[in-house]
Amino acid sequence: MEVNGCDEHQNYEILAEIGEGAYGKVYKAREVRDQQRLVAVKKLNIPGHTESGIPAFMIREVALLRKIEYFNHPNIVKLLDVSAGLKNRSLDLTLVFEYIDQDLSTFLTTVPSTGLSLDKIKDVMVQLLQGLDFLHTNMLVHRDLKPENVLVSSRGEVKIADFGLARIYTYHIALTPCVVTLWYRAPEVLLHSGYMSSVDMWSAGCIFAELFLLRPLFRGYTEAQQLQKIFDALCWVCACALPHVPQGDWLAHWCPRDPCTQLLSNLGQEENNLLLQCLEFSPTNRISASRALSHPFLVCLSSTVVPHQKPKYKLVLFQCL
Repeated sequence: MEVNGCDEHQNYEILAEIGEGAYGKVYKAREVRDQQRLVAVKKLNIPGHTESGIPAFMIREVALLRKIEYFNHPNIVKLLDVSAGLKNRSLDLTLVFEYIDQDLSTFLTTVPSTGLSLDKIKDVMVQLLQGLDFLHTNMLVHRDLKPENVLVSSRGEVKIADFGLARIYTYHIALTPCVVTLWYRAPEVLLHSGYMSSVDMWSAGCIFAELFLLRPLFRGYTEAQQLQKIFDALCWVCACALPHVPQGDWLAHWCPRDPCTQLLSNLGQEENNLLLQCLEFSPTNRISASRALSHPFLVCLSSTVVPHQKPKYKLVLFQCL
């Protein structure tokens, strides 16, 4: 990481503000030298009186992106530069990323009412799952997968972005429950249970459904309401009062009322089957990114869509953060 006291924008011409968060803003910018390419400048401001220094999630995001960038994965957003410096008694941390035209949420607002073609849905899902497969193979769980964090370029490239909540994981690690935007949050997270990379696959399943619906599948406004919408859709009921139900594991308190065989109407057999496997209530039974890429719905692509091939990426030996 480069640390200096000069203007962090000296190498970039700011063109427009394109986003704002709790800690700073994101700008569309252009390099003033070299390739003069478009970039996204994420400027984070940390007040100088912050006793704990740079928040851990910021350090974690930079560290993970630095480790990931070595592999130049086509479905992970690229971090181009990092700089930090003191300005007006505040610490400014600036991250420079490759510029991508829009996120998936914005892209879906441009889709005609007739919806996306099956080939386009397959293409988006293959690229999204390839990115997740790379992350999960390397013991990294994103934890905040949603359309706003999936970028779509004008050339149709799909890239996973925003690793502020990403973490290294081990099997069923106990992580904070305050992850993943509510509409894309897995039941085990809503139930404050231990979880693993399968939380990303639940989010991917919600995104998969949204590609068909052009709107979020589960739109609750509290955790309880979100859970109820999931239970209603998947036909699960509380089994606490039923006889012969073992106590202990949170999953044991819930059981399917009726087998859910069609979550969305008008879906073909193959896409319906994949969606149900992504939105499997039990995290241990939920399909993995690797297995999803081998699902018949995604394997049987037309000639206009490049079929999935397992990328030859060497395992990243991450240090726990």
